[in-house]
Amino acid sequence: MDANNIESVYFIGAGGIGMSALVRYFLSKGKKVAGYDRTPSELTEKLIEEGANIHYDDNVELIPSDFCNPQTTLVVYTPAIPDTHSELSYFRKNGYSILKRAQVLGMLTQTEKGLCVAGTHGKTTTSTMTAHLLHQSTIGCNAFLGGISKNYNTNLLLSADSEYVVIEADEFDRSFHWLSPFASVITATDADHLDIYGTEEAYLDSFNHYTSLIRPGGALIVRTGITLNPRLQDGVTLYNYSKDEGDFHAENIRIGNGEIFFDYISPLGNINNIQLGVPIAINIENGIAAMALAQLSGVSNEEIKKAMATFRGVDRRFDFKIKNEKVVFLSDYAHHPEEIKQSILSMRTLYTDKKLTAVFQPHLYTRTRDFYQEFADSLSLLDEVILTEIYPAREEPIPGISSELIYNHLRPDMEKCICKKENLIETLSKKDIEVLITLGAGDIDNYVPQICELLNKR
Repeated sequence: MDANNIESVYFIGAGGIGMSALVRYFLSKGKKVAGYDRTPSELTEKLIEEGANIHYDDNVELIPSDFCNPQTTLVVYTPAIPDTHSELSYFRKNGYSILKRAQVLGMLTQTEKGLCVAGTHGKTTTSTMTAHLLHQSTIGCNAFLGGISKNYNTNLLLSADSEYVVIEADEFDRSFHWLSPFASVITATDADHLDIYGTEEAYLDSFNHYTSLIRPGGALIVRTGITLNPRLQDGVTLYNYSKDEGDFHAENIRIGNGEIFFDYISPLGNINNIQLGVPIAINIENGIAAMALAQLSGVSNEEIKKAMATFRGVDRRFDFKIKNEKVVFLSDYAHHPEEIKQSILSMRTLYTDKKLTAVFQPHLYTRTRDFYQEFADSLSLLDEVILTEIYPAREEPIPGISSELIYNHLRPDMEKCICKKENLIETLSKKDIEVLITLGAGDIDNYVPQICELLNKR
């Protein structure tokens, strides 16, 4: 399909965080937009308010007439949608142009300079921070983010004249192989999505292949210590970074009174006294990667310093809901063992003398099967953990796989329990809460308002 002929765009899985950014993009271009999602959500309701026609039943009869011409309608789908989906089957049988979300993003990186952030964890915060640095500068950017920026209350940023586009490069279903980055950060390569990849070796090889897609004249910025064998084209510059060492790193870190300052060391120019707008220890490293991408894109050191202090974070990423002398409560999307470990260690740094309690909702049966011991090891860094049942997302139950697998491998002397989601508020009402964090990528976030109400009454 010639992009100029596109009049209508139909999304299957419109309410996903990555898909919704594309919904907003095509709405901004004046296209007719409609689609399907499995369940209503706050995000789908906002998309409807913005002009999208979204329904929640997999029913071909609900496809609007404006989307029934294969010559003028582009269909975009998420790989989480099963092949048995009747609307997807209809479009396939009737000769529509059908693209995965990642293919559409890949088209954008062929015409613009893609600043892409890949990695098992850390990519949403790092890419959102990168977008904020560019957006607040004279350089500007378009951005398709994997979370809702708290600075802009959206996952899409648009620029009329910038040549840069910031994209969260998702490894699920090898989606990031469709991209042609100008510069990329890789934050981590801890094994995940083994339901897709089968083995850790295949997962790692997927990242190795991704590095070969970076365009000549561009750059790859890799976190030190991760497992990676880059396959760079000639003319691509390789850098490394971390909190403590590498081409880009931090020195003179000061943590106190709820604030974090550090000096940023870079081959492109040091910046002293960087203040983190979201003062969490892991954001030192995320910030270093984002600042490296910003410097490579021409953002000035003065612009970077100012924007780092004004970054407000991402919904469900170290998202503080209550923060006072009596109690602290935050929500975090962490759903991989290493993510959870870093989340807990960051909280330990901030609240050294407080009791740490977490509610963890495991995400996917396969991930629980593959990493239950690692989950238990990370959660054992807490003082207390409350486990809920597994959030299945796209999966059917697997016999013998439940939250009990994690529970049975937790530190024996810690406070721990398993409860159903509907009993969570009652369970928390009986707990002595000092610092509480909800962890997980499922629907545990739906309980945040009730938790806030409970804690505020105290």
